[in-house]
Amino acid sequence: MSFDPVTIGIVSISDRASQGVYEDKGLPALQDWLTRALKNPIRFEPRLIPDEQAGISRTLVELVDAGCALVLTTGGTGPAPRDVTPEATLAVANKEMPGFGEQMRQISLAFVPTAILSRQVAVVRGQSLIINLPGQPKAIAETLEGLKDSDGKPRVHGIFAAVPYCIDLIGGPYLETHEAVCQAFRPKSAARPVRA
Repeated sequence: MSFDPVTIGIVSISDRASQGVYEDKGLPALQDWLTRALKNPIRFEPRLIPDEQAGISRTLVELVDAGCALVLTTGGTGPAPRDVTPEATLAVANKEMPGFGEQMRQISLAFVPTAILSRQVAVVRGQSLIINLPGQPKAIAETLEGLKDSDGKPRVHGIFAAVPYCIDLIGGPYLETHEAVCQAFRPKSAARPVRA
C-alpha cells in the first residue's frame, strides 16, 4: 500500500530558543505529533528562528517555494510586543482561513481562560496551508487532536481533522491519518477508496 509523500515545514519562533538560551521544544513536539498522526511518508523542513516579522515571512515563503504542502508554526502568537507571527503569516497570504484560529481558541478555552489572548491564524499561499499553533507542546497536541470523551470519541474536533481535505482543495497530496490519533474528515465524494 502506498501513500502520497508529503513535505511539511515546521517552524519554531522564539528569540531565546533560537539563541540557544534554552532548548526548543516546539519542533520535537510538532514532529512527534505529525509522525504519529499521518500514514504518509513525511519529509520535514524544520526551522528555528527569532521573533522577527520580516524573517518569519521570508521563512514561510521559502518553505512554500520548497514544496511544503503544510507549514506549521509554533510561538509568537500572544499580545506581547515581540509576538509577530500572525502579522508575518498574514503578510504572505493569498487567502485567510479564519476557522482554524477560531477552533484553536475554542479548544484551548476548555483548559485556560487566557486562550482568548492567542492570535493564531491560518492562511493559504499557493498550494500550501500555513497554520500558526500555540507555543506549548501540550497545547499543540490539544489543538491538533481536539478533546475526547472518556470513550475516546471526539467531544470537540481538533483542527487537524480538516487539514487533509483543505490540502486536497488547494491541490496538495492526499493525506491519510491514523484514526486513533486524529480522524480526518472528508465528504464521501472526496474520499479515495479504502485500500486493502
